[in-house]
Amino acid sequence: MKKIILTVLVVMSSLAVQAQELKWETDINKAISVSNKTKKPMLLFFTGSDWCGWCIRLQKEVLKTPDFATWAKKNVVLVELDYPRSVPQSDAIKAQNAGLQQAFGIQGFPTVYFATAKQKNGKPSFTGIGSTGYVAGGPKAWLAEADKILKTK
Repeated sequence: MKKIILTVLVVMSSLAVQAQELKWETDINKAISVSNKTKKPMLLFFTGSDWCGWCIRLQKEVLKTPDFATWAKKNVVLVELDYPRSVPQSDAIKAQNAGLQQAFGIQGFPTVYFATAKQKNGKPSFTGIGSTGYVAGGPKAWLAEADKILKTK
């Protein structure tokens, strides 16, 4: 009987993890559209996913946790802006990400920027809310920092 209960618990928890899977947009125009429809700000994650140690650490310790997934679904539209060294990207994504890096003045990775945007004459016009990076202390500490930023909007 204990084995059956344990098996059921394992299956249920794996389903809960799958249900927590998040949608990270990579197309800024699509993200702006979703943000405007849902009335949620965007969380722009500037990352070097295949070379930046702090980016990988932020992903592992915060962005891939159930606490973050629950918070993100309620509060933000997720946007990943990646600057990989060995993972191929389309020229359009490279150009988009380079432009956004310049527009937001991103000088280091990881940087997480919270913003809203409207389309004006076919180009995005951003309103920044605030930014952060890696915050020690796991998901609770990072989410507390993110909540402080979002309360200023």
